[in-house]
Amino acid sequence: MAHWLLSYELAPDYLARRSQFRDAHLSLAWTAADRGELLLAGAAGDPIDGALLLFIADDATVAETFARNDPYVVNGLVTSWRVRPWATVAGRDAAAPVRPAG
Repeated sequence: MAHWLLSYELAPDYLARRSQFRDAHLSLAWTAADRGELLLAGAAGDPIDGALLLFIADDATVAETFARNDPYVVNGLVTSWRVRPWATVAGRDAAAPVRPAG
C-alpha cells in the first residue's frame, strides 16, 4: 500500500457555491474513509484556495476515481486536480517507514 495525495485548485467562487454540493461531496468522502481508502481531507489556505485529500491504496486509481466522481469536480468548483504518489517515510502511519541507521 502507498499514500496518494489528491490536490484540488478551487474556483474563485468556491465558498459561495459549496453549500449546494457539500453534502454529496462529504458523503463521497466519508464513504471512501469508511472503506479505509481516504485517511484525511480538507480545504487548504487562508483564504481557502485549494484542498488536499490523502488516500492509501495500491495505485492511483482510487484517488483518480474519487476526483472524477466528486460533485465539486463535476460541478466546476474544482478548476483542476492532480494525484501524486507521496513517499511517506516518517510517522506512525508512514507507508514505507525509514528509521535512522544509528
